[in-house]
Amino acid sequence: MLFTYHALDKDGHEREGTIDALSMDVAVSALQRRELIISSIEPTKKKGSLLTADIAIFQHVSNKEVVILSRQISTLFTAQVSALRVFRLLASEMDNKLLADILTKVADDLQGGSAISQALARHPKVFSTFYVNMVRAGEESGKLSDTFNYLADYLDRTYALVSKAQNALIYPAFVIFTFFAVMILMLTFVIPRVSAILVDSGQPIPVYTQIILNLSNFLIHYGLLALIVLIGGGILGWRSLRTSHGRYAYDHFKISLPYLGDLYQKLYLSRIADNLSTMLLSGVPVVDVIDITANVIDNAVYQDVLHQTRDAVRGGSTISAALAAHPEVIPGIMTAMIKVGEETGELGSILTTLSKFYSREVMTAVDTLVDLIEPMMIVLLGVGVGVLLASVLVPIYNLANAF
Repeated sequence: MLFTYHALDKDGHEREGTIDALSMDVAVSALQRRELIISSIEPTKKKGSLLTADIAIFQHVSNKEVVILSRQISTLFTAQVSALRVFRLLASEMDNKLLADILTKVADDLQGGSAISQALARHPKVFSTFYVNMVRAGEESGKLSDTFNYLADYLDRTYALVSKAQNALIYPAFVIFTFFAVMILMLTFVIPRVSAILVDSGQPIPVYTQIILNLSNFLIHYGLLALIVLIGGGILGWRSLRTSHGRYAYDHFKISLPYLGDLYQKLYLSRIADNLSTMLLSGVPVVDVIDITANVIDNAVYQDVLHQTRDAVRGGSTISAALAAHPEVIPGIMTAMIKVGEETGELGSILTTLSKFYSREVMTAVDTLVDLIEPMMIVLLGVGVGVLLASVLVPIYNLANAF
């Protein structure tokens, strides 16, 4: 890493220049050994053109890369490689430049005397609070290799579960978008030409055809205004979701939906149980476990429940008793099994079992949803196209028979 410095030599003359060092501390030490008094030192900014510069907004570290990185770190720690060499080696082997730069900075911090968890905590966009606390627990217990294996397994499970749920919604979203796009094109380009023929004929127009013609006229004359209103409503909705009340209302709505709500609840329960079990088995204190889980769970309702649970446990309550106070979102079977785990001293294992149970439930629910969506989409498309065609073809057929 290159640093630009300004300094005074022992005769009082000003000196300036650059020095290549692993970190700023190393650069300062090297300059002091030259008997220089440093007045300022900072990293040298790299020059680059618009064609070669890296645009930060497009840089991203995927969950898959973090999983692979965790497994590689675990393997190297098992092989008794020092932490500094581990991160230097991995930084030099990374294809993702952003991740390589982050690992280089982590290595520089380690060389400067930081702990691994402290170095990773400086990069929260890649290493979450959950990840950092797991590593801290591994440092304290001396089981860093096992901890990184736990992390890789956990991230792999989470990625697979969330990806399956998200992928199940891609197909219906695409079909619905295509359906509405085709219908709008038909109503704005095809129907107006047909409606002119029907109106000029003087024949009575069926009610359902008149509805289609009115909808077509609305889209032609007020379609742009409707689009502006939709965009404005979307912006207002997005801004409301950034407030605590708006986000809580939206998250509560998600878990209250007839079928999807049950799927969302199982997804969050699986995530909660997995987080709790992974951290407890790694030796993280119980209160910290609940607090970290609340911060990484992506639902304001469950986050509030976990915060109340944390406060209750801090006051001397058990986890099962605290969770039992929220039967509307925490099922009785979960609190009962946690209570058994607390009484037997096997809470981590019980939570692992719960996590696997709810993960299977989510997978089953997603598979069922996918099986139901396809015939529902076919029926929806058939009905929509059939109504549109009938509203146009029936009057034309009646008009032809009139001659």
